[in-house]
Amino acid sequence: MSEQEKAFGGWSLPVEAGHVMQFARAIGDPNPIYSDIEYARETDLGHTIAPPTFTMAAAHFDPDWPLRPRPGRPWLGSGRTPSGTAEPGAESDGEPVSGEVRLHAEQHYEYHRHVGPGDVLTATERPGRNWQKDGRRGGHMHFSETIIDYHDQNGDLVITARRVGVRIERSGTDG
Repeated sequence: MSEQEKAFGGWSLPVEAGHVMQFARAIGDPNPIYSDIEYARETDLGHTIAPPTFTMAAAHFDPDWPLRPRPGRPWLGSGRTPSGTAEPGAESDGEPVSGEVRLHAEQHYEYHRHVGPGDVLTATERPGRNWQKDGRRGGHMHFSETIIDYHDQNGDLVITARRVGVRIERSGTDG
C-alpha cells in the first residue's frame, strides 16, 4: 500500500497512456486528445488526457470490487443464477444470493481538473444519500449513493464521482 493510500484510506489507479487509449477505443471515442501526443501538444492543454468516464475503469484496481470474478468462489455474473456452484440461498462475497435485483442506476462526475497519463489516483469511498420509491409492479426500489473522491499523487482532489445503485424488492406477486 502506498503512502497516499494510507493517507486517504483507499486504493490506487495508475493512469497509463496505453490504458487511456484502450478505454477510449472501447467506448468508441476517436478524439486524438486521448492518444496522440503530437496532436495534444498543439492543444490548449498541451498533453493527452483521459476520457471523462475513465474512472469507471477504476473498479479493476479496487481489491474489494464485488463484481469481479474470483477463482474458486461463486460469482454474481450476468446469468439468471450465480456462476459456479452457488445455489439460491447461498452467499457470494458475503451477499445473499436471492431473488432480489440490484442495478447500477446512475453515474455522475464533478471534475476539478483533467486527468491524464502519469497521474496516480487514489480513490476513497463514502456513503451518500438513501431513498425509496414504490415500483410499478408493487415492489419497492431502494436507492443508495456511493461518493468516490479521486485524489492525485499530490493529494489534490481531481474527480468526485457519485454512483447510484438500486435494489429492487419484489412483491409476493412478482415472479
